[in-house]
Formats: sequence, structure tokens, C-alpha cells
Amino acid sequence: MTWTTVADVASAICLIGGAFLAFAAGVGVLRFPDLLSRMHAGTKPQVLGLVLVLIGLALRLRSGGAVWALVLVAVFQMLTAPVAAHMVGRAGYRTGKIRDDLLVVDELTSDMERATERSAERED
Repeated sequence: MTWTTVADVASAICLIGGAFLAFAAGVGVLRFPDLLSRMHAGTKPQVLGLVLVLIGLALRLRSGGAVWALVLVAVFQMLTAPVAAHMVGRAGYRTGKIRDDLLVVDELTSDMERATERSAERED
């Protein structure tokens, strides 16, 4: 078995796995009941699925320039997806789109109450 055959098989496995994870993320976004669950489904498996697809493409293309471009795509995706999810979660929390009955720990409410108390004390 040659290196190209092994790389092609690994590429196919990565591409299929990445496509499955991206599909699962889409189904989760459509089926989950609340904002936080949808946000989780839209970021975690989607990012891993994209990374698997990029690895599959890198194994298939095997050219230096293309591989570096794919690495940059993966790095920027890993940098921006958590920040975007955090911002969506905070905006949803502040606008009341979060279901309180599903939260196990809610540290943001106590932090916001403390900040409100401190700002009220400063105004007095």
C-alpha cells in the first residue's frame, strides 16, 4: 500500500466525519429548544466538522500553499467561533431569550446584580 492510498483513505474518512458533524450541527440548531442549546450545537460540532473537512482536504490536495491556506482557515475559525458564541449568548441573556429553568448554574445574574449595586452606590 502506498502513501497516496493511505492519504486518500484518511482523507475520505476525515471528509465523511466532518460532513456528518456539520450535518449534526445543522440538525441540532433546528431541533434544540432554546438559545443556549442551539448555540452549543452551532459551534462545537460545526467547528470540529470544519477542521475534519480541512484535514481531509489537506490530505487530498497535498500542496504546500493550499495546506497553509487551510491551516489559516482553521485557526481563524477557532479564534472567531468561541467569541461569536459568547457574544450571542450574552445578547440572548440580556434580552431575556434564555430559559432560566434549564440553567444549572447562573453566575451572570449574580455578577450583574453586584455591578448594579456598585453603580448605585457610586451615584449616591
